Amino acid sequence: MEKDKHLGIRIDAQTHYKLHYISKYEGRTGNGQILYLIQKCIREFEDEHGEIKF
Repeated sequence: MEKDKHLGIRIDAQTHYKLHYISKYEGRTGNGQILYLIQKCIREFEDEHGEIKF
């Protein structure tokens, strides 16, 4: 398997603040929260449409 990939995104200041607020509340880093949300989205998609093959 390949090394981890880097994904840079631009977000407005309000979204950035709210993301970090929620991540601290849930005991994650900002990066950890983003990964959690992406993985949740993938799980939900695959539950509905089937596994995405890698």
